[in-house]
Amino acid sequence: MNTIIDTNYNFPNQKSVYKGKVREVYNIDDTSLVMIATDRLSAFDVVMPRGIPFKGQILNQIATKMMKETEDLVPNWLIATPDPNVAVGHLCEPFKVEMVIRGYLSGHAAREYSAGKRVLCGVDMPDGMKENDKFPEPIITPSTKADNGEHDEDITREEILSKGIVTEEDYLILEQYTHALFNRGTEIAANRGLILVDTKYEFGKTKDGEIVLIDEIHTPDSSRYFYADGYQERQNNGEAQKQLSKEFVRQWLISNGFQGKEGQQIPEMTDEYIQSVSERYIELYENITGAPFVKGDVSDIDKRIEQNVLDYLK
Repeated sequence: MNTIIDTNYNFPNQKSVYKGKVREVYNIDDTSLVMIATDRLSAFDVVMPRGIPFKGQILNQIATKMMKETEDLVPNWLIATPDPNVAVGHLCEPFKVEMVIRGYLSGHAAREYSAGKRVLCGVDMPDGMKENDKFPEPIITPSTKADNGEHDEDITREEILSKGIVTEEDYLILEQYTHALFNRGTEIAANRGLILVDTKYEFGKTKDGEIVLIDEIHTPDSSRYFYADGYQERQNNGEAQKQLSKEFVRQWLISNGFQGKEGQQIPEMTDEYIQSVSERYIELYENITGAPFVKGDVSDIDKRIEQNVLDYLK
């Protein structure tokens, strides 16, 4: 299975490389970034030992498509996509918060709610809700952007402002952009027969001081989707919702005794299982974008990426 797990390029005018859990970012001349979406799979903040064919291409192409579909609302960092796995964008100073927005009581919010909490990140959650019920209005529940693989942590708007993590003037723009993007994402999802349940957005500031959307947007790794068909019926019957996200990977790991805790071993991922995850990601792509997935040439994916980026940088 030809996947891209790790890169070691040396591009012209390259200043530095940052390697995240699934993306590798090359700084070119302190003006632009070459962001490579690898096929690494991360769950419970742990990178799995094997890559998933086409996963990087899928995430990159969903994110770039969604940026183009929202650029009339919110400026973004994207300049070009010279390769299926690559996005080139403006160098930005990232804000140290992730803007998480939730339209439904799911995931982390549902777990906190079932533990008896009715306030999340300083935001009230109404009494009498069931898991996966819709909130009266979407709520923003920010988290800190952790460094060095640590867990992100919930934070309130007041803490962000009082600690000076973001100025009030900038934070008002982040909130406005987050609501605008979520509304558009909700419309796009509805046109595909989906519900955008919750998602996160990351923002940065360009050298000119403009606040722009960075990183990924509306991908199955950063967002949770439900199938709209049968949603209300399943809620009424107390049944689990049909989801489109990488939650299926987490559930498989949990059922095999792994939740990223100390001493736990990652279960073996067979060729058959890897193939099934790849097919599921392709299904996610086609449902989220409404377009057939066209596989990139992976006969020598490492060389293909390098050549396409070099051609672009010329």
